[in-house]
Amino acid sequence: MTFLTRFWIILILVSIPMVAQQEPKAAFQVVPLGVKGGTDESNLSAYLVAPIGTKDYICLDAGTLHVGIEKAVANAIFTVSANEVLRKYIKGYCISHAHLDHVSGLIINSPADSSKTIYATKKCMEMMENHYFNGQTWANFGDEGLGFPLKKYHFQTLTLGEQTKITNTTMTVKSFALSHVNPFESTAFLVQNGTNSVLYLGDTGPDVVEKSDKLGLLWNAIAPLIAQKSLRAIFIEVSFPNEQPDSFLFGHLTPHYLMQELHLLAKLTGNTTLKGFKIIVTHMKPPAKNSQIIKKQLQELNDLGVVFLFPEQGVRLEL
Repeated sequence: MTFLTRFWIILILVSIPMVAQQEPKAAFQVVPLGVKGGTDESNLSAYLVAPIGTKDYICLDAGTLHVGIEKAVANAIFTVSANEVLRKYIKGYCISHAHLDHVSGLIINSPADSSKTIYATKKCMEMMENHYFNGQTWANFGDEGLGFPLKKYHFQTLTLGEQTKITNTTMTVKSFALSHVNPFESTAFLVQNGTNSVLYLGDTGPDVVEKSDKLGLLWNAIAPLIAQKSLRAIFIEVSFPNEQPDSFLFGHLTPHYLMQELHLLAKLTGNTTLKGFKIIVTHMKPPAKNSQIIKKQLQELNDLGVVFLFPEQGVRLEL
């Protein structure tokens, strides 16, 4: 065997692990329109998600719309006006629960919006119809409910655990119940496109505090997707630092409780499976110093090797 032959064999063997470790090609593009849990009304929970290379976005929650779109336009994420993004790029809304910090952008922007579908579970949809789009608090832009239905929006009630096609996209959504100050119900959305998916959780408390099994059931449902490496990321809230007492969590997570839940998930997938897995941290509450504390505590507790991402308003992510 010549020296040159040995050289090429060694080069090939060395390069094989490097190829294996390459990150898979992105499947989704995400544009955060709002990332906070209050009190800044211009930056509340709302995330645009679309298959990579398309303009067919679903909006996961809609606390802030217009300001977030304007920031994305200013960052050259979109090359059209904010109005065109609102009317043409956003194909529908998945609303996790009807608290105002998750729906106010949708309500305020409804007169300027185009016809599309709002997806929500029964309890959430009933609150939207009875308390917001009811002809009194706000005009009924939907196709059912109280007041005079203007029929701009189609209200589509989701059945928990059932896959539903997202109109005018290639994506589907499956909903799961969450506990947000038990017995108030929030929702997790599994958004799928082909063999790829992302999981978005609305506000949720830990099962141990909520006296609930909702997160446990969710982890059982999505564990196979992590094992198959088809789940690209989990969006999940961490509202408060660890110093927040359980009695004042109000159905939210801390870094300690998030890691506790991720350890339960790891038991289902195998402890090493979550290494390098992307966790997108949402809904951090003010004051601003809390965000830095939460980030520090998450990194210190991260014995699973997950990758924590902290989204910024108007800054694009690829998953």
